Amino acid sequence: MTDRRSTDWRATLRRDDDNRRVQPWLRDRGSLTARLQACGRFSVELLRQRLARPTADEAALLGLRPGVRARVREVVLRVDGDPVVFAHTVLPCRPRGPLTRWLARLGTRSLGAMLFAHPGFARGALHYRRLDARHPLHSRATATLGCTARTLWARRSRFVFGCQSVLVTEVFSPRLHAAPGDPSPAQQKSRQAASGRVQSAPLCIAACDAQPRIANLAAPPGA
Repeated sequence: MTDRRSTDWRATLRRDDDNRRVQPWLRDRGSLTARLQACGRFSVELLRQRLARPTADEAALLGLRPGVRARVREVVLRVDGDPVVFAHTVLPCRPRGPLTRWLARLGTRSLGAMLFAHPGFARGALHYRRLDARHPLHSRATATLGCTARTLWARRSRFVFGCQSVLVTEVFSPRLHAAPGDPSPAQQKSRQAASGRVQSAPLCIAACDAQPRIANLAAPPGA
């Protein structure tokens, strides 16, 4: 019998009002690390890395028996110090291979950068889900991202390398609301100072559960 929780992740993403702003991030199949680096100063904070039981839907997708432990890594991705993505990675303990060693040594480096830099990796389809309090990742994601949103949009995909596969889930903060690659407020100010005038520009990051910290940068009098 199919576990219904494993079917809550969908291969298609409908355009709804609540995902309109984050949808470009959800759909993009390129490197999330590269997109975030284009928005400002990028950093990775390692939250935990240990043997743990995957969620029920992860175990079903990876073909693991209930209760079997796997290598679980959780990090927060930051732009200009702000937490914008909670990333949760699951690597089965068997079979062992290069991924086992690479993940153990990764530390605060970006897993995504490694995956996209190596030609031997193949990425599966993206699947999407709106996480709420019923999902075990929701509470950890909201605490890590510093927001109180009742639901958070997430995506996940499986990367295959030889006989190993790793499942990567990315939960997006409501702060991310502009198209990937738009400049951060710090970058806007730098470019505006260099050009000698202030211009309006969309932001990559807005305040969570509040109005954007900088809605628009208005031109100075007489500009």
